[in-house]
Amino acid sequence: MDFKTAVASEILTAMKTAFEGAELPEIETVAGALEVPPDTALGDYAFPCFKLSKALRKSPMMIADALAGAIHADFLGKVESVKGYLNFFIDKATYAEKVLSLALEAGEAYGADNSGAGKTVVLDYSSINIAKRFHIGHLSTTMIGNSLYRLHRFFGWRAVGVNHLGDWGTQFGKMIAAYKRWGDHDTVANGGVDEMVKLYVRFNEEAKENEALNDEGRAWFKKIEDGDPEALEIFNWFKSVTLKDAERVYDLLGVKFDSYAGESFYNDKMEPVIQILRDKGLLKEDQGAQIVDLSDYGMPPALILRSDGATLYMTRDLAAARYRKDTYNFDKSLYVVAYQQDLHFRQLFKVLELMGYDWAKDCEHVAFGMVSYEGQSLSTREGRVVYLDDLLHEAIGKARAIIEEKSPELENKDEVARQIGIGAVVFFDLYNNRIKDIDFTWERALNFDGETGPYVMYTHARACSVLRKAGSEAAAPDFGALTDPCSQDVVRLIEQFPDILKSAVNRSEPSMVTRFAVDLAQAFNKFYYENKVMVDEAGTRAARLMLTDATRQVLKQALYLIGIEAPERM
Repeated sequence: MDFKTAVASEILTAMKTAFEGAELPEIETVAGALEVPPDTALGDYAFPCFKLSKALRKSPMMIADALAGAIHADFLGKVESVKGYLNFFIDKATYAEKVLSLALEAGEAYGADNSGAGKTVVLDYSSINIAKRFHIGHLSTTMIGNSLYRLHRFFGWRAVGVNHLGDWGTQFGKMIAAYKRWGDHDTVANGGVDEMVKLYVRFNEEAKENEALNDEGRAWFKKIEDGDPEALEIFNWFKSVTLKDAERVYDLLGVKFDSYAGESFYNDKMEPVIQILRDKGLLKEDQGAQIVDLSDYGMPPALILRSDGATLYMTRDLAAARYRKDTYNFDKSLYVVAYQQDLHFRQLFKVLELMGYDWAKDCEHVAFGMVSYEGQSLSTREGRVVYLDDLLHEAIGKARAIIEEKSPELENKDEVARQIGIGAVVFFDLYNNRIKDIDFTWERALNFDGETGPYVMYTHARACSVLRKAGSEAAAPDFGALTDPCSQDVVRLIEQFPDILKSAVNRSEPSMVTRFAVDLAQAFNKFYYENKVMVDEAGTRAARLMLTDATRQVLKQALYLIGIEAPERM
């Protein structure tokens, strides 16, 4: 039973009786107006009658009094009229029975409503740079994007994950020049990105004393632009080596992509964009450069072509947006990129709108904050870099040490350590509102008692352990055993799970799921300590096991949707 819809239906039925002939709102409108009071003493749902006052020409208090006297549903324990609010108290046993039955019958589909069926979302996330190692600064874009990908698929959307590789610019000419001078195939193939970085660093150091090297680098980049076979072969090989290196990290994180079309992919797709801008009179010359003037919209100009005719990020992003619309016909296009690029995306979406694309309104910048590490900001130039594979393997190692200390007899310790270590890092990253900056600390990330991934995973494992010990339960549940406050808190959270997921996908905010998982884990652990599950009374035992099973299932699904595995033993 969807209690919100059921309560809304009762309100409408009562309105027909109490206010015969009045124009009634839609049931969706009534359901949308229902509130969940902050204190359960005020009811499970509250309906503000102020919204009906104008249409019915009566005071909110009179409306609430009239409706309260006309509602007599079996599933409602009590209905109160309080200062213009209609407060609904659902019968606690019925509430537990209906919520838990619905959750367990739906299984992994609990909360999914197929609202995205027939729709496509394109998600641009991770976007690593070629010839550079995958560092902690890429963690948020990767995991927010991955979670939004899973959330959209959960609601029936066709999701297209795009890793918009940073694979264009003079630096790649310099890389080739360095490789031709000092590198060899086997060393780079075996050393991967680290060897490419060494070559690039050496090139820049020696170029300080020898300007001719920079000319050499520019010449090689020009060869890439012109499609020179040797230059392209080396360039594409650098990309494959980088992706092989990055794939190890993506495998650890459980992240996949549908497209790796990066900046270079749009080389032959920018001229049509530039021509459209010209045809629409949007391009203006400014000190030799070509711009789109956005001063009427409170923004600086969007730079389309430099004075030397070279294209820029804006040019490529315009071409990418058109290509994605033409190729995928998206209903929504999300760019998971740090908040420092807010102006760029506001300019991008405005230029698309000025070009006449009404789908510009379907593009969204999903901004996120910066990551620091143990109190220190990160800087490549100053040598404060934390590479993501190093961080993840350190997390796994620390988790393994905790397991040895707390659960030395545990089977599959390496596998569980991987799940806990990776999960701890991801959970920490996704716990706060995405726009907030993050300071990663080991003490908080791997804490088994705080608002952390290990705490939620341990709660899931605890529920699994209870169910294993119980075996198959044949007795009919006595839902009267779930009317105490601790049991009701768990049931209420399980009922709210579908709404939490819907809000998370609508707001592009995975932290809503992460925080929900902590709330549910805390509520279940309180229930577990206050109510013995394996009691002699069969009906009570069956009801409490049912609540335990529903909690296990919802925690597992919540963790999956933020990109985390749920160990069954810890």
